[in-house]
Amino acid sequence: MQRLIEGVHKFRNDEFGNYRKLFRKLSQEGQNPHTLFITCSDSRVLAELITQSKPGDLFVVKNIGNIVPPASAVGDTNSTAAAIEFAVDILRVADIVICGHSQCGAISALLGQTPVSDTAPHLRDWLKLASPVRETLKREYKHIHDDNARCTAAAEENVLYSLDNLHSYPCVQERLADGSLQLHGWFFKIATAELFAYDPETRQFAPLMPEK
Repeated sequence: MQRLIEGVHKFRNDEFGNYRKLFRKLSQEGQNPHTLFITCSDSRVLAELITQSKPGDLFVVKNIGNIVPPASAVGDTNSTAAAIEFAVDILRVADIVICGHSQCGAISALLGQTPVSDTAPHLRDWLKLASPVRETLKREYKHIHDDNARCTAAAEENVLYSLDNLHSYPCVQERLADGSLQLHGWFFKIATAELFAYDPETRQFAPLMPEK
């Protein structure tokens, strides 16, 4: 906690001056983010850092495993839906990014590589929402036996599963139909900070920024 408090003081004393006009503008005019960025709660994945975005640019949703439940999921398993509807219907974002990542603990738990105890019922029920990803892995990735490789494949498939689920939301359907919204699947490799984007034509994740 002391680190957080020191960070607050440092921001107010050393950094806030650089953002004073921006925060005043955001306070007066409200937020107008261009992108809904759905990513994992993993502490190593920071949307604003890896995209070099400023306050007000991104509407960020972080949850365990960057899972987008289908619109039919209700109750405490679909608080993410409220954020999707708010961003799409109210804020009118132009893009939605689903960003998975390497070494994802949620995916490891989904695959049974990391056990989930009986004292974590909410986590267990949340991961059940992505059970189709596990079935896809069993069906399509029988040739992969290495745990790390299977986890990476599942994390990428989870991005695609979440993109598919976005289509179940009426507000998303409406915006896609009139061409005012675009969906994107990204994958962040922690070790190298590389970002990969899913290409529907090749059905592969390719580097977002080709190497120079």
